[in-house]
Amino acid sequence: MLGEFKGRVFGFAHHRGFTHSFLGIALVSAVVVGFVYLIWRLRGRRTKNPNLPPRWGLLFAFAYLAGLSHILLDYTNNYGVRPFWPFSEKWYSWDIVFIVDPVILILLISGLVLPTLFSFIDREIGVRRKVPAGRWGATLALLGVIAFWGVRNYEHQRAVNALEARTYEDTNPLRASAYPLWWTPFRWVGVIATPNFYATMMVDSITPEADPTGEMQIFYKPEETRVTLAAKRSYLGRVYLDWAQYPITETEPLAAGEQGYIVRFKDLRFQRPGSRGPSVLSAYVEIDHNLKIVEENMGPPKAAPLD
Repeated sequence: MLGEFKGRVFGFAHHRGFTHSFLGIALVSAVVVGFVYLIWRLRGRRTKNPNLPPRWGLLFAFAYLAGLSHILLDYTNNYGVRPFWPFSEKWYSWDIVFIVDPVILILLISGLVLPTLFSFIDREIGVRRKVPAGRWGATLALLGVIAFWGVRNYEHQRAVNALEARTYEDTNPLRASAYPLWWTPFRWVGVIATPNFYATMMVDSITPEADPTGEMQIFYKPEETRVTLAAKRSYLGRVYLDWAQYPITETEPLAAGEQGYIVRFKDLRFQRPGSRGPSVLSAYVEIDHNLKIVEENMGPPKAAPLD
């Protein structure tokens, strides 16, 4: 999020970057343990149990494990992570849950809140337990998340199989993907790629059936022009195309009286079929008549171009 101070494009380029890599979390873990060590020194090296000295190596391992769990959580959703940065910029994603999943949030929050509630009740009635209440809460939350991932992975594979089992305008798909919706584990946004076009549709993994609502949308791959090539060579274009799985561009002239073009970038994995609103995580590049970059930013353009 600190990258946002240098602009939305810079923030997008570095989102889930160094701090979400195997190398980066080693540095983050060292900083966290170093901060704890500083507090320990300021307290005069006093601990709650003097006979149990701090084990800094073990604390670092736990901090690193916590960082790995964060990467795993982000890997499961449809935005992805770059765990091998800076050695590789390749994105990886499991695509079984949405970026923010309410079920996982409820499970994790419950693992924190319920043990605290029961500990308060125990203190009120004078009960002392041998096992800390937080242990069973964390265990149940973890088991719940793993079980939820299992269900989502099973339904995700059924959705992908349904997409791969059919043809699209008499063409076999080169690639098929299914992306989650946040409110149901059985409805997916399906995207397929063919040599000439992309297609998006809803998929029902219970059936399983691709395009049960008949709202399939076809996006023909546009021909490359001097304008689109200039937009793709821009900083935003390079970053966006590196991240997107099903990228597509749309070129439109500027409003009357202005010379230039708006080139929109969008990733079809975030384009729900039949949706009339703006595409999530879209971007644009404004180019003048000399193919110079005027503006590049995330979201829709400030001034709408001509239809």
